[in-house]
Amino acid sequence: MSYVNAWKSGTAVLVALGMTTGTVAPVVMSAPVLAQATFPDVPSSYWASGFIQGLVSRGIIAGFPDGSFRPEEPVTRAQFAAIIRKAFNKTPIRNPVQFTDIPAGFWAADAIQAAYTTGFLAGYPGNTFRPSENIPRAQVLVSLANGLSYTANGSVDSILAVYSDAANVPDYARPSIAAATQKQIVVNYPDVKALNPNQTATRAEVAAFVYQALVSAGQAPAINSPYVVGAVPQGVKIPAGTTIPVRYERADKILLSKEEPNPTPVTLKVAQNVVTAQGEVLIPAGTDVVGQLQIVQSGAQFVASEFVLPNGTRLPVSANSEVITKTETVTKGANVGRIIAGTVVGAGAAAGIAGVTGDRTIKAEEVLPGAAIGALAGYFLGRDKVDLIAINPNTDLTLTLASDLEIRR
Repeated sequence: MSYVNAWKSGTAVLVALGMTTGTVAPVVMSAPVLAQATFPDVPSSYWASGFIQGLVSRGIIAGFPDGSFRPEEPVTRAQFAAIIRKAFNKTPIRNPVQFTDIPAGFWAADAIQAAYTTGFLAGYPGNTFRPSENIPRAQVLVSLANGLSYTANGSVDSILAVYSDAANVPDYARPSIAAATQKQIVVNYPDVKALNPNQTATRAEVAAFVYQALVSAGQAPAINSPYVVGAVPQGVKIPAGTTIPVRYERADKILLSKEEPNPTPVTLKVAQNVVTAQGEVLIPAGTDVVGQLQIVQSGAQFVASEFVLPNGTRLPVSANSEVITKTETVTKGANVGRIIAGTVVGAGAAAGIAGVTGDRTIKAEEVLPGAAIGALAGYFLGRDKVDLIAINPNTDLTLTLASDLEIRR
C-alpha cells in the first residue's frame, strides 16, 4: 500500500511511497575513505544524485579529499578512462599502443591503455591521446556504445530525431549515439530532448551515462528518472496528502477582491524537487503548475489542474492550497504605486483600488487575467475603503494533493 511521509528539506520534498508496476587528483580513488555515501554538494534532490550514489557504492567513482563531489566540474579524457577501467571488466580486443603524450609514470597510463585495448577509447592522429582535454558528451556516449559493442537497430536519423538538436551531433558519432539512445544510456538534464552533444561533460553527467551503461549491461538496477531518454514507462504514485511547495515568478504578492467575478487563471512553479527516499526525482523543481485562484467562503484558494514537466509531459492533478483569508485595506487617498509595488492584482481588486482611490493608472501587466476592470469600477465608486485578500504566493499557496498522482515514467 502506498503511504506518504513528506516534508520540506530546504531543497526538496522527500516522498516515501510505494511503486506500482509499472588536472586535479584522479576522480576515481582506490582508497575507499573518499567513497562516502553522501556529499554536501550532492543533496538528495540533485538530478543526478541516484546515479552518483550508484557508482560510489560500487567503488567506480569517488569524491575529493575535502569531502565534496563537485558534480558540475568537467571531466578529462584521462579521468574518464579511469572511470571506465573501474566500471567495466572487458577482455582486450586490440594490442596496446604507446601514445606520445602519455609519459612514463603518468597517473592514468594503465587506465588509458585499458580503455584503449578494450575498445572504449581511441587516440588522435599523430598517435596522441590528449589526456588533459575535457571530454564532450558525444565522446562519452560513443565510448560507451563502442566499448559495449552496441549498434543501432533501424534508421540512425529516425532514432536521433528524438533530440531537438540532432543536427548538432557530429557525423562520426551519429551511429554510436543512436545505439546509446536505444540502450537508454543517454540522460539529458534539464531538457530531456536536448542532447548538447558538443558540450563538455560534467562529473554528474558522466556518472549518469556510466550508470545507465551498467543498467543496459544488466549490472545495475534501473533508476526512475525523467531525464533518461526512452525509459520504459513505469507507474509511480505520489499519494494523496502529499504537500508540494510552489513559487510565483511574476510578483511577491497577489491582491484579490472578494467580488472577483470569475476564477482567475494563474500558473505557478513547483519550488522544490519532489523525490523518493532514494533520491529519484518524480516532479522536478520548475515544473509549471496550471490552475486558478477562486474566491471561496471568506477568502481565496488556488486549485491546480495540471502539472507540465520541463520535458513537456503533462500530468492532470487534483490539488489545492489552504483558503487564504488575510486582508489588506486600501483607503481613499492611498498611493496606488505603493500598494501595487511588487504586486499583481485581480480584475476585481484593480477595480476596487481604482474606485476607492480615484487613481485609474494601474497597468495591464499588473492585472491578472479576468474580467475587464471597467465592468467592475462602478461597484466600488463612492466607497472610502476596500478590503482585499492579500496572498503571498511563495508561502500561502503550498499545494496538498487531493488524490493520488500517478506518474508514467
